[in-house]
Amino acid sequence: MSTESRLPATSAITRTTMRAAVATRFGGPEVVHVAEVSRPEPGPGELLVRVRASTVSIADHRLRSRSVPRGLGAVVGPVIGFFRPKKPVLGMEASGVVESAGPGVTTFAPGDEVIVMRGARMGCHAEFVIVDADGEVAPKPANLSFEEAAAIVFGGHTALRYLDGVTIGPGSRVLVNGASGAVGSAVVQLAAARGAHVTAVTSGRNAELVRSLGANEVVDYTREDFAARDRSDEAPAEGDPSGDPRYDVIVECVGNAPFGRVAHLLRPGGALLLVIADLPGMLAAGMQSRRSGLVVDHRGGRMGREGMERLTALAESRELRPVIDRTFDLDEIVEAHRYVDTGRKRGSVVLRVG
Repeated sequence: MSTESRLPATSAITRTTMRAAVATRFGGPEVVHVAEVSRPEPGPGELLVRVRASTVSIADHRLRSRSVPRGLGAVVGPVIGFFRPKKPVLGMEASGVVESAGPGVTTFAPGDEVIVMRGARMGCHAEFVIVDADGEVAPKPANLSFEEAAAIVFGGHTALRYLDGVTIGPGSRVLVNGASGAVGSAVVQLAAARGAHVTAVTSGRNAELVRSLGANEVVDYTREDFAARDRSDEAPAEGDPSGDPRYDVIVECVGNAPFGRVAHLLRPGGALLLVIADLPGMLAAGMQSRRSGLVVDHRGGRMGREGMERLTALAESRELRPVIDRTFDLDEIVEAHRYVDTGRKRGSVVLRVG
């Protein structure tokens, strides 16, 4: 950690408020505005983190607009709100500096640089955020800036939660639908690092990007339907003696490749990882698994402190690199949401907070 980050933030000692991006109603990007809100204080076992950077993700788009996959409106209502946002300050993850620690905290100290995942609790689009010291927080990768560190958290966290539930190694075939987004770009890198032959489904303009991340093959969805491909004449993956051109794992990061569309592309015992799924897909997953002998997973696993520390290690070993499309300041939060709403971002849209 830098000497500078260890210095006390005297300018904030007497402050009882902080700046945050707030949405008090559902709607388009214009419903978000920067306002002064109460600054939280850490309780026992908690850290107060001064946020340096976060990202504006598809999750922020969904919670702001209440645009969720089919059938999930009533299901997620208790979490995101029915008539107005239950979490007016969005932002699932952050990188920053520990400002203060509550009673009983021994794992981190003021000045420590950290990465944080708050998930559905949100709150990271603000100058300060609270996190459980034994929860999803870890030292910031030493080789990354705050903006770069923020860019690996949402995608890397999600990718690990799903990939840890399957076996991937040399000779494995993995297809990633939506390979250039925050989650997809992380999946491509992590699967390639484990030795898999990776097929990336993305637009042609992103082909060079996903190849640079480790994809062996690119399918341009604007020209070809990957689910309708004739794979019978394709060569086996390197190190795979089976000769079976189908996939061991399909990672669905878009929401347009349900079980019925892609099951025929999976090898016996293969896995469909539904990072995005609608309610019918979620409800049918168990039955589809039992009937087909395939794994259909729409939940992913848990991460916790250990998982966050793995993210840091993966970034420091360069097995997981940040992919940043654009960076916006907190005062440009509306423009950041507008860009994410286009659905064309590559990797992460970073929000610079402090």
